[in-house]
Formats: sequence, C-alpha cells, structure tokens
Amino acid sequence: MVWKILPSTKSPGVSYREQLTQWKQQTVTNWPRIQKITQQLVLAILAGLLFDWLNIPVGWLLGPMIMGIVYATIQGSPQPLPPVFMTLGKATIGLATAVRFSPETLSVAITYAIPILVCVLLTGSLSLFHGYLLSRWAGIDRVTGLLAFIPGVASTIVAIGDEMGADAISVAVLQYLRVLLVVLVIPSAAGLIFPAHPVTEVTASVAIDGHLPMPMWCNLLVLAGCCSVGIWGGKRLRLPAAGLLGPMIVTLVAFWELPYQIQVPQWLFATGLLFVGVSIGFKFNRQAAQKLLKAVLIEVGLVLTLIVLCLGVGYEFHVLTQVDTITSVLGFTPGGIEAMIATVMQLGGDPGLVLAMQMSRMLMIILLGPWLVTFLIKTGKGELRIEN
Repeated sequence: MVWKILPSTKSPGVSYREQLTQWKQQTVTNWPRIQKITQQLVLAILAGLLFDWLNIPVGWLLGPMIMGIVYATIQGSPQPLPPVFMTLGKATIGLATAVRFSPETLSVAITYAIPILVCVLLTGSLSLFHGYLLSRWAGIDRVTGLLAFIPGVASTIVAIGDEMGADAISVAVLQYLRVLLVVLVIPSAAGLIFPAHPVTEVTASVAIDGHLPMPMWCNLLVLAGCCSVGIWGGKRLRLPAAGLLGPMIVTLVAFWELPYQIQVPQWLFATGLLFVGVSIGFKFNRQAAQKLLKAVLIEVGLVLTLIVLCLGVGYEFHVLTQVDTITSVLGFTPGGIEAMIATVMQLGGDPGLVLAMQMSRMLMIILLGPWLVTFLIKTGKGELRIEN
C-alpha cells in the first residue's frame, strides 16, 4: 500500500541506485504520514472488532466510521485517508453485493413479474419522494436526501453516496436509522397482527448451487480480476458510482456464467466495510453534525410514514396475486431483509418468495438508483435555472 501513497520517483535516464536513493528520501519525508495512516487503520480495526463482538449490525462499517468521527473531532479537523482505501472498499462491497443474487432467486419472482415490478416502482417512488421531503425540510443537499431513503443494501448505498458527491456521513447515519426503524417496527407489528405459525422445514435461500467448488486462491484471483476490470470499465463507461457498480456488474456476469462457485470471504467483505467506514469517518466535520441532528428527527417521522405506505403496497399485492398477506407485506418493506426473512419464517409465510421479492427489488434499485438520482438532480438544477 506504500506505493499507492508515495509519489512515483521514476524518471528517464536515472540509474537504479539513484532511483533507490530518491525512493528512500521520499519514504523518510512521508514517514510521518505513513505512521499516521497505520495508526488510523489500527484504531479502525480495533473499533470494528469491538462492534463485531457486541453483535452490532454492520459493525465493521459502523465501528470504524464512529471511531473516525471521534478521531477527527479530537484532531479538530477532517483527517482524510488516501482515496485508494475508499476505492478498494467500494469495489469489495460491489463484489459482495453481486454474489448475493442468483438466477434461481430471480426466477422465482418471474411468476409475479409484473405485479412485483409495479410494486417496486411504487415503493421506490415513495422512497424518493420522502427523500425529497427530507432534503427540503432538513436543509440538506438533494442527493444526500434522496440516497438516504433509497431502500437498497445500506452499505452499498453509502458507498454510492460518497462517489456521487453526497454527504457520506449523513447518508450512512440516515440509511442505518431507516433500517433500524424498519427492523424494530415491522416484526413487532407483524407479530401482533398475524398469528405465529412457525414452519419447521424452510430455507432462507432459493438458490440451487450446482457450481463446481473452486480453490480459495483461484477464487481470490477471480475476484481481483473482476474488481480491476470493473473499476476500469466503470470509469471508461462513465457509470454513476463507477467504483462500485463496475465491479458489481462484472462479478454478476462471472457469478452467473462461470461453472465455478464464486465466494466473497467474510474477512474480505469486512475489510471492504472497514475501508468505507473509516474513510467516511475521517472526513467528519462539526458543521455537518449540526445539520444532521435536525435531519434525524425529521427522518424518524418520514420513515414511519413510508413504512405504512409500503405496507399498503404489500397488501395491494396480496389482493392482486392472492399471495398470503404476511408474505406480500414483508416482501415490500423498505429494508431489513434478514429480519424480514426471520419474521416470515416465524409467522409461517413463504420465505423463498419474500427473499426473491426483496432481492429483485434490491437489484433493480442498486442498478437503476444512481441513474435515477442523477436524472432528478439534473432536472432540479434545470428547473432552478428556468425560474431564475
């Protein structure tokens, strides 16, 4: 990682010994910076271990992020890391997001393709509208407000937000507040409304793994190739959130087409979360925190309203398709997929269909969300110029 931080000293006509001398001089000059980065990463790892030990959701992202906020606050100014850490973190999250989707999972949803598409569009539109209200009422920028309410994989949306120029700390806090409220409210409300009929033989996965096993070193080489090609291709194609969407799309193709089983080890995913979390945390400044308190209070009310509206969409799906009510309702909640799977298993619904509905929604939102947010931002700017 040192060669990513230190500037290149190679120049034409310079001997190897002179290059080595220059490199040593650059190392000595940059040694305090290297020591500081090492200290920051060690503190981030300790914070991640603590949050993971406490079983805090997404502890490897939240722990380093909070540690970075505290560190930057103590220092009195932002302490940003080199951009390479955020780039690698976003790419790793893109890899991990891709391998969660399988053709078998999506094929289950094809039976109800049109109703699911309509309901996804409705819930997505409601989420973006609430994000717009948040940006207007809380005084935060529009892209931050919109991304704060996109119901995708929260860690993925946080990474997308940083690349799209949003306030990454605000997006992270507001995204996980949304997930927390959904996880607290929906299972409790569903348990009160619907009687529990636990299913003894169910599975939370609908994927059929017929792929051949792959040695871990080969698996890591494939992931590294997907990461490199994805970052390069994403930038060349000018994708929004290219550092995340590029590796994700390439990995999706590899995951679906290769005859081998591709996995993202838990330690690699945790490392990606750590890089993203610590990169966000060290950018913290107090002015952003002052705006965030008002946004948090407003978001609580908006999220509760969004939950009620999404439950209504789920009930309409039940009316149209005759899928049981608990499956329909939990299939369109705005987040908290793990908690929704556990709840539907406890209440006797169809966990396979809930998983397919939630994963289809996530895939559509993650792929289309950045383009839609970019379009809305450009539209808003155009309307502002016309008014002026």
